[in-house]
Amino acid sequence: MEAKKEKENIRGRFATIRFFMKGSVRFFLCSVIFVCLLVVFELVNPKVIGWTVDFVTGDMSRMPQFLKDLVERLGGRSWCIEHLWVFSLIVAGIAVIGAVCRYAFRMFNGTMAETLVKRMRDTVYDQVIHLPFKWHDDNRTGDIIQRATSDVDMVRNFISEQLTSVFRMVILLVLALSMMASINGWLTLAAAAFIPVIIGYSLIFHRKIGSAFEKADTEEGKLSAIAQENISGLRVVRAFGRERYERERFEGKNETYTKLWVRTMQLLSIFWITNDIIGGFQMVTVLGLGAHLAVAGAISAGEYVSFIAYNGMLIWPVRQLGRVISEMSKAGVSIDRLRYILDSKREEDAQGAVDFPDSTDIDFEKVSFSYGEGEVLKGLDLHIKAGQTIGILGGTGTGKSTMAALLDGLYELPKENGCIKVGGIDIRSIKKHELRKNIGLMLQEPYLFSRTLEENITIAAPKSTHADVEAASKGASLDTAIERFNEGYKTPVGERGVTLSGGQKQRTAIARTLIRKTPVMIFDDSLSAVDAQTDAKIRAGLAQAGQGVTVILISHRITTLMNADRIFVIEDGRVAEEGSHEELLALGGRYRRIYDLQSAFTEDEGEVAHE
Repeated sequence: MEAKKEKENIRGRFATIRFFMKGSVRFFLCSVIFVCLLVVFELVNPKVIGWTVDFVTGDMSRMPQFLKDLVERLGGRSWCIEHLWVFSLIVAGIAVIGAVCRYAFRMFNGTMAETLVKRMRDTVYDQVIHLPFKWHDDNRTGDIIQRATSDVDMVRNFISEQLTSVFRMVILLVLALSMMASINGWLTLAAAAFIPVIIGYSLIFHRKIGSAFEKADTEEGKLSAIAQENISGLRVVRAFGRERYERERFEGKNETYTKLWVRTMQLLSIFWITNDIIGGFQMVTVLGLGAHLAVAGAISAGEYVSFIAYNGMLIWPVRQLGRVISEMSKAGVSIDRLRYILDSKREEDAQGAVDFPDSTDIDFEKVSFSYGEGEVLKGLDLHIKAGQTIGILGGTGTGKSTMAALLDGLYELPKENGCIKVGGIDIRSIKKHELRKNIGLMLQEPYLFSRTLEENITIAAPKSTHADVEAASKGASLDTAIERFNEGYKTPVGERGVTLSGGQKQRTAIARTLIRKTPVMIFDDSLSAVDAQTDAKIRAGLAQAGQGVTVILISHRITTLMNADRIFVIEDGRVAEEGSHEELLALGGRYRRIYDLQSAFTEDEGEVAHE
């Protein structure tokens, strides 16, 4: 069972490599062709040098007949000795041709590597941004970034550096052994006897190295996640005086990561030194036995020189094979980590999915939902008429934000957990792109990009004019704040909008939602960071901009909701109360109690300000 699983895993890795190699195959094949030509020309020179030595020593008995005839036509051995520069020129010419082949190999190989890594990054990024919210909830951002950078580079290096080396090593092994066998069979057997030992030893270490690297790679992902979180939340860390704690936490994880790499390096050191020892024994054996055969006359001096040169070429790829196997272990782990992303199921439209309907009546019918343990929504029933402004009120954890996320299709609602309909159509049957294009959602925590204010507002509607930006900003009561900025709408906001206040960030996000002019707009606790006066201005702007639009306001503050056409009080995942502001006050239930508490707090606040 384990062996079958391993075979399937290997097939999966090769399938992933083939997929990534699309667009790079022609460059890869060209690099392989030129590296093979390079090997051929490298193997010619030892022969030329060996023949030259035999010319000088006078031992031409083992030379090919065509070469002897050529020497005679040129003027015999004496002519060759007088014109040794000709042989030097031949060696130099072959070296120049080899250098051209090496250049072509590097050029095509480099082009292949960069084309490959571009495709890998594009593919991984495209996959990540199309994965469901649930997947992102389960995977830390730092680990995802580490997979999309370090693991991508690891695969690139293996294919461009090691995989092309495999072809060179195979050609070199076959041709070098053939050349060596043509000189002396027994000496060739002695040289080749060490090859199975090195290969077998390398295969034994393959699994150990792969396991060690996998642990180190996983820890690197955790380390990246901690660094990413703490750098992004540096203000929070400093605000709570947690620098020392976070530093010690990072250093602890870094120490674990370092120890894993030290152990991996120790394992690799043992692996390399053992390969060096075996290779050293092989060289000594060939030198000693070859010298004995040369003295005994079994091989000529030139053949001995050629054989030693070929053996040097032979032992390099055999020892390099260990490096290839080591890198293969690392690349295998990186490919598996990338396959985890690529094999994750993307968001997909249902078969026969339709466009967004003309009507924006919204119905939650027996909707239940859970993120894991414990249901957040429990058989929720709720109806919203098209064009109405609806208020949603409830305590923390009652499912208000979950309702918004489900309506926008950010989380998939299981079929057995009820349904949500827009215009009488189950949203699971509506194209995801169409659903989100027609539902403007401002999340509870606004996210701004490291761009200008105008770019952050128009990111939802790239074709908007500056007049549209100004109108949306006015509706969000952001225009007065922008007027105070030196660069106006061209003001950079920094990472995550760090240069703006909480209220300014929320208003920028509201403007970003308004500029889309969608038929349904959801504001999830979007006014929590603004004062009551600004709250009132924004609500007036929303009322004007939202004429004929279905608006859903989610808030803890009753003043934000009191002018809504209908208000739903959510408690324990269900609708506990519903009605207009006046109707809910008259009901004397939870809404009334919250209203009284907030009113009393506002009055106390006003008295303090007056004093």
